[in-house]
Amino acid sequence: MPDTQFGPKGWTPERLGDLEGRTYIITGANAGAGFQATRTLLKKGASVVMMNRSEEKSKAAVSALKQEFGAQADVGFVVLDLASLASVRAAAAEVLKTVPQIDALICNAAIAQVPTQKLTVDGHESMLGTNHYGHFLLCGLLYERIEASKGRIVVVSSLGYNMGIKTIQFDDMNWDENYHQNRTYCQSKLAQMMFAYELQDRLAVANKSDVEVYVCHPGASRTSLVQTSANLATRVMFWFMAKLPITQSAEKGSWPEVMCATEDGLEQRALYGPTGRMEFVGPVGKGTLHPHAYDKSVMVKLWEVSEEATGFTWRF
Repeated sequence: MPDTQFGPKGWTPERLGDLEGRTYIITGANAGAGFQATRTLLKKGASVVMMNRSEEKSKAAVSALKQEFGAQADVGFVVLDLASLASVRAAAAEVLKTVPQIDALICNAAIAQVPTQKLTVDGHESMLGTNHYGHFLLCGLLYERIEASKGRIVVVSSLGYNMGIKTIQFDDMNWDENYHQNRTYCQSKLAQMMFAYELQDRLAVANKSDVEVYVCHPGASRTSLVQTSANLATRVMFWFMAKLPITQSAEKGSWPEVMCATEDGLEQRALYGPTGRMEFVGPVGKGTLHPHAYDKSVMVKLWEVSEEATGFTWRF
């Protein structure tokens, strides 16, 4: 049954009011869904801080956005490499120094379908290290600022969470024995969701209702995600898929994260995204959330493993 909370057309940016005075931080925002989310928020008068790996691409993105929305558009960037915990710490320090208010931190950046096993500079499997550990640490370092702003954390996951082994491979977190570009990626996206749902639980136990945490996915959107890290065969396959009606534009793929960053009355223990064919495309609303994504014992263990891996202990 498609979600009907927002009517037959689902959630669209037409629901957005004036966002002047609000500040949003988006990781991986110089292309794809993150860039489109930035455009939508700027259009409504918000301030946006992009956190991107490439300074050159960030400057080009800022230039393009100011050309579109005017020199007065309040958009900037902080260099962030989620694959380096030192970079995450330095970027978070820069944000805390320069961004007094965070209405939402949108964890949008990701790498996908890395063809052969690679490790981050900290020794973690690259997709888990970038997609999960990097964001886990960033959210923890910025949490107090988000709480002071009564803000939100939005985790952008993927339907891939339901296409892998459906739990966390604790005995081999780096996938030394059975590395697979798809299953290992799916594990990283499941880990991101488990982090978000466990964070919800921990905030509830600590009686911290000022921070809301949401999980969404972009469906099958035509972005550069796979093109940046996958092998040739995978890139060709996704190129063909992009020609089919089971994919949608990067702009539509950005709508779930914008909705989760701005819309009131959403459920936290939910997964938001397209609700049409296979939940790849279609009207944005509440989709299907499978119970393995919030298996409590696994979430608790993953949290502990993540604190150890990042050297960071969350305080509430």
